[in-house]
Amino acid sequence: MGLRISKKLLEIAGHHNSIKLDAINISPYIGTIIMSKKCELTGKIPMKGHNVSHANNKTKRRFLPNLKKVKFTSELLKRSLKLKVSNAGVRSVDKKGSFDEFLKTVKNKNLSPRLKKLKKSILIISPFKKVVSTKSA
Repeated sequence: MGLRISKKLLEIAGHHNSIKLDAINISPYIGTIIMSKKCELTGKIPMKGHNVSHANNKTKRRFLPNLKKVKFTSELLKRSLKLKVSNAGVRSVDKKGSFDEFLKTVKNKNLSPRLKKLKKSILIISPFKKVVSTKSA
């Protein structure tokens, strides 16, 4: 099976001049098109665990995130996006008030590549301003 896959990758690599083959042969399309079972806002991915029976027998299983296809609208960019988002991600956006406010405050490491570009364009239009509170004692 592995031999068939590597032959197929070599055929794909032969048709594309931009691919440099090192120890591992990888198609340029892997990872860019497929975004399965991962939340685009929070970065949640499936976890591993066990089903534990009454007799304490353990069998492997996966805990999948609760993903939904949700349509978000950006008021600053005047466009809408369809994203695969976990239920926790939807609740986080609701707590921040809007999709734009959420993107301004979230860390880049959790976002998908296309949302990183969107965040950059939102920050150019409306930069994040820190609120400095002045408390007198």
